[in-house]
Amino acid sequence: MWPNAVAHALSRVEWAFQQPGRYLDASAFDSPGVGDARDDLEWAMRHLPPGARRDLARLLTRMDAELERRTLPDPHLIESTVGGWWWTRMRDL
Repeated sequence: MWPNAVAHALSRVEWAFQQPGRYLDASAFDSPGVGDARDDLEWAMRHLPPGARRDLARLLTRMDAELERRTLPDPHLIESTVGGWWWTRMRDL
């Protein structure tokens, strides 16, 4: 990861969550977007030291709840081991 990667990923998610509407617009997921940011944060979780990992985990818990609230499960996609659950969610087109 590059310097400030976690901060950059968090800012992309924050920007998307500030957009109006009940559901996230599909453009919020376009690259680089929420999906990519969430991938980056997942990678960081595996490589951060324990204290920083706990802090990021608290942020991710709230972020994931908001992401789940503002998307719907896509019945045509199944969760795979390749990507995170956030890629199997539908966005408003």
